[in-house]
Amino acid sequence: MEQRISLITLGVRDMEASAQFYESLGWKRVESEEGIIAFDLISQTIGLYPLEKLAEDMNLPVEDLGTGAMTLSHNVRAAEDVTALMERARAAGASVLREAGAVFWGGTIGYFRAPDGHIWEVAHNPYSPLAENGAFRWAGY
Repeated sequence: MEQRISLITLGVRDMEASAQFYESLGWKRVESEEGIIAFDLISQTIGLYPLEKLAEDMNLPVEDLGTGAMTLSHNVRAAEDVTALMERARAAGASVLREAGAVFWGGTIGYFRAPDGHIWEVAHNPYSPLAENGAFRWAGY
């Protein structure tokens, strides 16, 4: 297995509402098959898929899927960008779980829950600067 994630699929109850939330943060949909909404990212894709169908695909009851046991992180170029993106998410309907602020390791983070229930971390890590194209590499390598 190569060391990468190609596709992150988010099970959501309301595909269109979830898509509109991510679009309000500045993402753009890409053409995809009916029943799937996709957003191409730098080197991977996020797909929105009906929660019930995702559970069916996994052969699990929908109640076993849940949300919130992991975070999806979006790193930004500057510490002040964390606050700006947190405000943009709040205006788009997200619930802010932790306001933007400094953390012990020297960065700035905030957390929000998207209307579809998925939890996002917005972070600035001064030890992992983003590449010119926005790609994130741990420790900047």
